[in-house]
Amino acid sequence: MTSAPISYKRHRFPHEIIAHAVWLYHRFSLSLREAEAVLLERGITLSYETIRKWGIKFGPAYTRQLRRKRASSSDIWYLDEVVIRMVTF
Repeated sequence: MTSAPISYKRHRFPHEIIAHAVWLYHRFSLSLREAEAVLLERGITLSYETIRKWGIKFGPAYTRQLRRKRASSSDIWYLDEVVIRMVTF
């Protein structure tokens, strides 16, 4: 079952800004107004209501894409180990 690609037609902002706003809201558990403030600091003026509507519209599609992109057995993982020796006097 293949889902249709996400359509950004009739949206004022480019898809990168929409994706970033939804990511900020969901990933860092920010309130809508906090996500609005973070984007305002970057020079992007929009309302918290816009972020809410984008979250409702695009959030499930982003979630489906992330769930499909699972780590495979061929992925390489590295674990760095640091040992700090403390000397007391």
